[in-house]
Amino acid sequence: MTAAEEATEVSASETIDAKIRELADWRGETLARVRKWIHEADPDVVEEVKSRGVPVWSHDGILCTGETYKKAVKLTFAHGAALDDPAGLFNASLEGNTRRA
Repeated sequence: MTAAEEATEVSASETIDAKIRELADWRGETLARVRKWIHEADPDVVEEVKSRGVPVWSHDGILCTGETYKKAVKLTFAHGAALDDPAGLFNASLEGNTRRA
């Protein structure tokens, strides 16, 4: 990882930390828990922040995004349509050919 990439990752991680603190409720706790699981599943994941401060986790492309709403924390998986979902966990973006949330 280049110094520029590392600096971007640090600032993105700090931005996500701040977002979790600012939420200061179940949404922040949920986002922090999901973030931990993502890092456990892929220790080489890179954190980014996209438009409107949305956390993005990437590794050779976008894995997923984490959006927070008043009544929900939504994870959208960039290639979720390619994943088996026997338990029916995906409940949004079902009409698309690529992503699932």
